[in-house]
Amino acid sequence: MSTMAILISLLLLMFLAYRGVTVLILAPLMAALAVLLSGGATHIMPTYTQLFMKELGLYLIKFFPLFILGSLFGKLVADSGAAHTIADWFMRRLGRRHVILTVVLACALLTYGGVSLFVVAFAVYPIGAVIFRESGTPKRYMPAAIALGAFTFTMTALPGAPSIQNAIPTAYLGTTTFAAPGLGIIASVVMLWLGTWILQSRARKAMANGEGYGDHDIEIPSNDAVPRPGLLVALLPIIVVIGLNAAFSYWILPSLDLSVLREERFGSIDPASVVGLWSVLLALMCAIVFVIVLNWKRWDNLTTTINKGSLGAMLPIFNTASEVAYGAVIAGLASDIYALYRL
Repeated sequence: MSTMAILISLLLLMFLAYRGVTVLILAPLMAALAVLLSGGATHIMPTYTQLFMKELGLYLIKFFPLFILGSLFGKLVADSGAAHTIADWFMRRLGRRHVILTVVLACALLTYGGVSLFVVAFAVYPIGAVIFRESGTPKRYMPAAIALGAFTFTMTALPGAPSIQNAIPTAYLGTTTFAAPGLGIIASVVMLWLGTWILQSRARKAMANGEGYGDHDIEIPSNDAVPRPGLLVALLPIIVVIGLNAAFSYWILPSLDLSVLREERFGSIDPASVVGLWSVLLALMCAIVFVIVLNWKRWDNLTTTINKGSLGAMLPIFNTASEVAYGAVIAGLASDIYALYRL
């Protein structure tokens, strides 16, 4: 029965999440449903308070700084105009000749530099819409191009990417975000080349069949009226993140005496298990200060930018933590199934 309980719970979770129900509510409810269907009605509250909430809290303790710093950095880069400067540069250099590749590369550079994919999407879309329309490329391929550049190889494969998905494993594997650089680069090249080839092939076929950009009444307005920095100033924060991440990972932190982490009050952990995560956090902290100072005269309301950037991390981290806690409950039920099978 536990196996069916897990399947029912998981399928309902996916279905209702895609229907728009928040995971903050779904995760504990579906975890409780799995426990109930497994025949453990009296275990629902113990599971919720002693397992679900405990795992949720542990995830927040470990990764809250990563979420909030990443969100804040992305908001600062967006409000400074740097993201739009970089996107616009790609569009002007490659333009109509390689429309899809232009969007992919612009998104890739921004996300590799630590900018949130949501910020990237809204920075690239207005400019991308112009070159898609001018080249007659069907607009329906632009979301796919943004997705390919923003959350495929820069999120999971490219060495040194400060993405949450790349940083979280470092805490468990004792590695850095630059781990397996050879495999990461090969995987990135394959994803970039194959993904771009597929999208360009499909777009050319659609255009050959007479499909164009189309008529779209709703367009996201451009940000041309917003003062933007030059390209070098726009790129510097990204260079700082990548460069300092490497410096902290390979030279600075490994050279320090972190044996204090082996003491019981600090969790008795291996220093190598935190170097990867600390490197990303320190790089983001330095980059945040750098981008604030670099664009000091451009801020309309720095306090508002900082507040919005910080608050923007709340929903993503609590959603993720709730899913992790749900997974812990399901893992507990699965281990019970395995134990019964062994008996």
